[in-house]
Amino acid sequence: MGNPRPKPERLADKLREIRLALGFSQTMMLKQLEKEERMHYGRISEYEGGKREPTLMMILQYARVAGVHIEDIVDDELDLPEKLPGNVRYQGLKRKSASRTRRQ
Repeated sequence: MGNPRPKPERLADKLREIRLALGFSQTMMLKQLEKEERMHYGRISEYEGGKREPTLMMILQYARVAGVHIEDIVDDELDLPEKLPGNVRYQGLKRKSASRTRRQ
């Protein structure tokens, strides 16, 4: 069946560290991640306990809530900043909307 992809060993600990540093309960974290309508707060516990690995998009949401680079979360050789939220602000270029592109 092939080899499973490698998983960051510190991911679960970092996700828990983010939540606690921000002072959020699991329910509050779910709300900050904008998933409270689609997910049970128990999923946060599964992520933090290493029982389930979050999707890439979920890790991106964690990074945005925490104000850190996604690499800070997934790279086992990097530590999270001492103070959260960090100072990373996402100002990437937005792609042009499909309707605007068609008119040109």
